[in-house]
Formats: sequence, structure tokens, C-alpha cells
Amino acid sequence: MSILGFRKAPAPTPKNGVLADFLDGFSIEVMPRTAEKVEDFAAILPQGTRVYIAHIDGTPVEDMVATAARLHADGMTPMPHFPARIIKDRAMLTDWIARYRGEADVRQALLLAGGVAQPAGAFENSMQMMESGAFDGFERLHVAGHPEGNRDIDMDGGDKNVSDALVWKQKFSERTDAKMAIATQFCFESAPVIEWANGIRAAGIDLPVHIGLAGPAKLQTLIKFAIACGVGPSLRVLQKRAMDVTKLLLPYEPTEIATDLARHKAANPDFNIASVHIFPLGGIKTSADWLKVHAKDEE
Repeated sequence: MSILGFRKAPAPTPKNGVLADFLDGFSIEVMPRTAEKVEDFAAILPQGTRVYIAHIDGTPVEDMVATAARLHADGMTPMPHFPARIIKDRAMLTDWIARYRGEADVRQALLLAGGVAQPAGAFENSMQMMESGAFDGFERLHVAGHPEGNRDIDMDGGDKNVSDALVWKQKFSERTDAKMAIATQFCFESAPVIEWANGIRAAGIDLPVHIGLAGPAKLQTLIKFAIACGVGPSLRVLQKRAMDVTKLLLPYEPTEIATDLARHKAANPDFNIASVHIFPLGGIKTSADWLKVHAKDEE
């Protein structure tokens, strides 16, 4: 206690340098309805942050474009999703692209099949959109990765189809000027992620990986999303936590898996995980607060 009787402010907790380095250049995502709750993105995220805009089936493209325009105006880098199975034809695809480019200066896109069972028209997967030539001139194209498989694509629980798709995308990256990367589904355990990342590298896929991590959220919320999104083996991490009464009511944070991956990256500089993508399942502000504690300070 000071001589005047006032308590000294506690010293700030030093950042974990390895983790801060690993989180540098992170991305995050929103939907139009969640973006509406954020008054000013520049107040919670560093300038230039890549913000994915998830396009859920039924969301009007006008809402998507308006969200992209707002993110751009707030100094962010918008990267909208283009889900192949909800796009009827090339004319619709080029119309969407023209709107994004004209109203929000969008130059980056995440291409994925989309979570609907039946295609609305000409496109069934992201590769068909890539082959269409509609994205010529984009600076960056990201594609989906599935460290724990995807039963919508490989119904037998294997990985043949997702592996074949990654090989195709690798070859596409070698004949295009766009910078490409693999953005993955979120995971909760580092060992399966490391095994998967090393496996695709050994198979000749050198696209950088942007690993998906779930931001802080209530345990029940995470389990619900994990089951809905088909998260596989690492779901056991949440199930084990749910059995621990001392942790049941505490919010989950991705600090442990992020630190494990950061240490592995520091020990293995050639490890192909290049960045982190945060799924703000507990709210974007909550995730932004966690990132402020653990990521590098804005310069």
C-alpha cells in the first residue's frame, strides 16, 4: 500500500511471447446479424484484421454485401463466404462478386461447398466455382480444411474425398496468381491437428493452414456447435471437461490448444500452420477480449 493509503494498480500480466507470435495476424468471423451488435469494429479489432463473413443459407446477399461494406469502412479486410451449393449458376456468382467488389472493395473470398444437402443449381463444390474463372483477379482465395474429417463429404468416415479435393486445390494454386490457404473447421485438441497438418504436408500439399479455434464460450454452447458442425475426436476434450464439476460452469477458452500449437510451431518453424482463425461462438466481443489479452499489441 502506498504512503497515501491508495493501493497500487496490479502490474499487467506479461503476454506469453510464443502464443502472441502464433496469434499474430489472426482472423475472425461474423454473420450479418452478429455484426449488427458491434457498434465499431475498429474499437475491438486491430486495423486490417481479416474478417470472414459467414453466408448461411437464406441470408439475403444484400445483407452480406452491406456487412462487407461496413467492415471495409471500419478498416477491416472483409472475406465473405461463397457456399457453392446455395449459388444457382455462374450469373448469380458473378453478380455477387460484382456487388462485393463495387460496394465493399472485396478482394478476398472463402470458397466452400456449403452446409446444404442439395445444390441449388450448377455448383456442388468449391472446385467448380474456382474453375469457372469468376474469381480471376482476386488477391486471395481460401478453401476449407477438415482436420477431423467431414461426414458430409466422406460419409464412410474416411478422408479420401477431402484429401482428393485438397490435392486438386494444391494443383490449382500452382496455376493461379491468387494467394491461397486452407481455413479449417474448429478443433479442441492439438495432437490430431498436428498429425493432420503433417500428413497433408507429406502428401505434397504445401498450402498454408489457418487453423480454426473456437473462441471463449459456455461449455454447453460449444458442445452444441461441435456436434452440429461434425467435430470429431477432439470433442472428447469438451466431454471430459463437462464431467469435471469444478470446470462445468467455467467458460471454455482456447488458451491450452493455442499454446500447444504455438510451442510446436516454435520448435518446428516449418510447421505449415501459418495463422489462427477464431470462431467467436461465445460472441465476437468475448473473443476480441481474449485476443487482446493473448495476441500481440497493436503497433
